[in-house]
Amino acid sequence: MKKFLAIARREWLSYFLSPLGYIVIAVFWLMNGFIFLLIVSFLSQPGGHSMQPMALIFTNTYFWLFLLIATPALTMRLISEERKSGSIEVLLTSPVSEWTIVVAKFCAAWVFYCVLWIPIVVYALILKSLSPVDFRIVASGLLGVLLLGAYFLAVGTFASSLSKNQIVSAMLAFTILILVFSAGLLETLANDPKWRDALGYFNLWEHMEEFARGVVDTRRVVYYLSSTALFLFLAQAALGVKKGQ
Repeated sequence: MKKFLAIARREWLSYFLSPLGYIVIAVFWLMNGFIFLLIVSFLSQPGGHSMQPMALIFTNTYFWLFLLIATPALTMRLISEERKSGSIEVLLTSPVSEWTIVVAKFCAAWVFYCVLWIPIVVYALILKSLSPVDFRIVASGLLGVLLLGAYFLAVGTFASSLSKNQIVSAMLAFTILILVFSAGLLETLANDPKWRDALGYFNLWEHMEEFARGVVDTRRVVYYLSSTALFLFLAQAALGVKKGQ
C-alpha cells in the first residue's frame, strides 16, 4: 500500500508541477461556468422553470467534447513519459507489480478528474435559490460522469502504455474513445431490434441522459466498471511485455 500511495502521490503532484493541470482546470471551469450562465439565463425566461436545469450540464455537447479531448490529455504522460525518460526501467525492476504501477497512476488521474467536478455542487446550490433542484439528479449525474471518466481515463492509461511519445498516446486514446462513442450512436441506424439493443448497451450519450434524469441502471454501472478494469488490465499486460523484453 505504501508503494501504491507513493506512486499515486507523485503522479498527482505532477499535474500541478506543469502547466497541463492548470490549463485543464481553467478550461473546464470556464466552459462549465459559461454553460451555467446560459442555464441561469434560460431559467429567468418564462417557461424555463419546468425543466431540470442540472440535467443540461451533464448532457450538453460541450461536455462530450471536453471529455473526449481532456481525458487523453490527462493520461498521455502517465506511462509514456516514464518510457521516454527511462525511469520505467527503475519501476519495473523495483519490488512493485505492474498492476500496482498502472492502478496507482490511473487513480491519481481519476482523483484529479474528480476535482474538476467540485464546482457542480456550487452551481446546484446557486440554482436552488432560483428554482427547485432535485439533488438526486445531481448525485446520479455526478455518479455517471465519474464512472464515465474512469472508463475514459483507463483507455488513456492503456494508450499511454503503448508508446514513448505523449502525442501519439493522446491521439491513440482519442481514436479509441471516438470509436467507442460512435459505436453506440449507430443504434439509430440498426433495423434489427437485437442489434439495436446490443448497440444501445454502448450508447454513452443515452447512458448519461439516464443518469441526468436520476436513473441509475446497474447495467450501465457494470459496463463502466468492467470496461475500466479491462483497459487497466491491458495496460498492465503491456507493461508486463516491456518487463519481459
